[in-house]
Amino acid sequence: MIVKVFANFREICQAKTVEVPMDNGNRVIDIMETLIQMYPALEEEVFTPERTFKPFVHVFINGRNIIHADGLQTRVLESDQFALFPPVAGG
Repeated sequence: MIVKVFANFREICQAKTVEVPMDNGNRVIDIMETLIQMYPALEEEVFTPERTFKPFVHVFINGRNIIHADGLQTRVLESDQFALFPPVAGG
């Protein structure tokens, strides 16, 4: 699955997109766990100790925020557009 990353997540991954294998499952949490295995520095930026997203970290699947679906349990297809957004400040 191709994961688009933005802002400081791009710095950590050194790319705008990352190819993440779906060997560990087809839920958002599975993709995120694999992505963190690939880029360990993402973990403290993305997850709380309780394994939920930190405030204002968002995943969009095909342009729809997963909070409007099944959250981290949302199932994805390899062909889906997966976008990971960090908290963004500004005005």
